[in-house]
Amino acid sequence: MGTPSSTPGGKTNRLGLAIQTYRGSKTTLCAGCGHNAISERIVDAFFEMGVEPAQVAKFSGIGCSSKSPAYFLAGSHGFNAVHGRMPSIATGALLANRRLLGIGVSGDGDTGAIGIGQFVHLMRRNVPLIYIIEDNGCYGLTKGQLSPTADLGSVLKNGVVSDLPPLDTCTLAIELGASFVARSFSGDKKQLLAILKAAISHRGTCLIDVLSPCVTFNDHEGSTRSYAYVKDHDEPVGDVSFVPFFDDITVEYDAGTTAEVRMHDGSRLLLHKLAADYEPTDRAQSLALLRDYATRGEFATGILYIDPAAPSFVDLLGLVDDPLADLPQARTRPGREVLETIMASLR
Repeated sequence: MGTPSSTPGGKTNRLGLAIQTYRGSKTTLCAGCGHNAISERIVDAFFEMGVEPAQVAKFSGIGCSSKSPAYFLAGSHGFNAVHGRMPSIATGALLANRRLLGIGVSGDGDTGAIGIGQFVHLMRRNVPLIYIIEDNGCYGLTKGQLSPTADLGSVLKNGVVSDLPPLDTCTLAIELGASFVARSFSGDKKQLLAILKAAISHRGTCLIDVLSPCVTFNDHEGSTRSYAYVKDHDEPVGDVSFVPFFDDITVEYDAGTTAEVRMHDGSRLLLHKLAADYEPTDRAQSLALLRDYATRGEFATGILYIDPAAPSFVDLLGLVDDPLADLPQARTRPGREVLETIMASLR
């Protein structure tokens, strides 16, 4: 698959590509939808990181959120799966071609309801995939019913009140084994962009829950997913900075206030901590932090947990360096002698 060349005189990235190369089709979502802002940050992140669009595979399920991949990286591979089944499709594709950079976009219903079983196994396997949940607490495509992430007591536009405790996808992801877990707000351009850049560099499952208010059904007083509520209850755990391996940039912070995480490709993730004792590589502390903020009705945002050394599913399976999809039959089909040896070992 070819990639369009840059336009003369325009700003280009390290591959010589213009940002237009990283855009998609015109959005059909509601004006002001937070999902559109997320798509814009994805465009910015892949452009600034200099990722070749043809090396990216996009995945989604069903819902407003799952329409988003059409709005970025038009030159990438894409697969719109059945409702809740994106994780298994993504797993198969990324195992077949380990050289692809996978990004999946899902919703709080697509992930937390019909797709919860597949989500669980994706997290525990640490599949190398950027998994974005565009979280608005409701089913925006089917008239705004409550989703599994709706907070207890949250009120819908039609007056219905959530009487069940919410499912916290970040807590679940950390407990299950995801090696990169973050939460952000669609309206926080700087934080979300830094998180996405770090996710592109990470080798493993990156779960990014993005609070993205539904302007049509869930952006009113009483909703805990409205723009006003999230802005008033968004508490960053730190200022996120990311230095790609190809940028020679010196970043200085006061001693004792910054956690530096070295990524597998040499990039540096710098977390300027607001809470001096917060350690993003401590799973127990990350879980405690999320529970503490939840009891206060607040959203902890930023990079909540990261383990850059955790082996990905590809590593655990011991796959060969060449993509399985490119291997000839001579390398994938065992000969008669091999089969006879195997059968003899089972007798």
